[in-house]
Amino acid sequence: MYPLHDRSYKRLFSHPRLFRQLLESFVEEAWVKDLDFEQCEKVEKSFISAHYKTTESDLLYKVKIQGQEAYIYILLEFQSTVTWFMVVRFLHYMSSFWLDYAQNQPQQKKLPAVFPILLYSGDDQWSAPTDLAELLEQPHLFHNYTPQFRYFKIAENEYSQAQLLKISNVVSTLFLAETQYDLELLKRELLNLFDREVDKEAISLLLNWFKQLVVHGRRETEDYEVLEQVYRDKVEAKQMLETAIAKEREQLFTQGKAQGEVEGWTKGKEEGKVEGQADLLVSLLEMRFNSLTLAQKQYIYELEATQFLKLANKLWQAQSLQDILDEDDQPQGSS
Repeated sequence: MYPLHDRSYKRLFSHPRLFRQLLESFVEEAWVKDLDFEQCEKVEKSFISAHYKTTESDLLYKVKIQGQEAYIYILLEFQSTVTWFMVVRFLHYMSSFWLDYAQNQPQQKKLPAVFPILLYSGDDQWSAPTDLAELLEQPHLFHNYTPQFRYFKIAENEYSQAQLLKISNVVSTLFLAETQYDLELLKRELLNLFDREVDKEAISLLLNWFKQLVVHGRRETEDYEVLEQVYRDKVEAKQMLETAIAKEREQLFTQGKAQGEVEGWTKGKEEGKVEGQADLLVSLLEMRFNSLTLAQKQYIYELEATQFLKLANKLWQAQSLQDILDEDDQPQGSS
């Protein structure tokens, strides 16, 4: 179980988009807004002790915050039980990083700032201290000579379904699938992700992670096939619309005015061509929002060319059919 999580989670959070979503959605620190995500660089090194490599993994990112170099160290903890002295182990990994940094950059006289994150995906509630001082019997006895250290905890099972649905990105959907498994809910969230998420590769990584759960017997094959089909249908429908629009625009360009002015969908239309475009839009709307009423279909078939293109372009941003067929899009004189 743990090696699966090791490979899959490292692959997921090695993707810049998911790393950014993790920080922006789950790390409530003021400096996050100043982080230049365009200059983030994953460092190919690990500081996990050999004894713990079956239950832990780590990721290291070099970042720029207001132009200054810093590092984000993410410890991925997979075992179901809580490690009480995790803060000590974490401090050991951080010290190993600083020693490695000093050895490889001897010209530097100061060490870089490092922000430590624990990402916990186990079943138990995380109850171990995050601050080293909480583990010391007499933390004030040698206060001036004792390391002051704490790590930032992200425990997936501490977020409610409502919180994760409000965030509604690839990482929050991953947390939903891990902690509050509901196939119907995942189907809806996958559809929402397709409409909102610009980086489709990030969604594909999430689906691939789910496929790995099936391969290792942690989820049913049928569940993955359902999610994959939902995603494939959205991809094919979007490609169908984009191809139709691109073809139509190319035809309009070749039929346009001599000086090259293209007036889009408002000129040069034969009735049969407009009807074919309406057929396509009806099919795509029904694929996404289920069957249309007779009145809704009649409204679409009576559209002028300008309104038709406007509706087609709204198809992938709308959250409901009403968002597409709103009053602003109705032709003059319609009620």
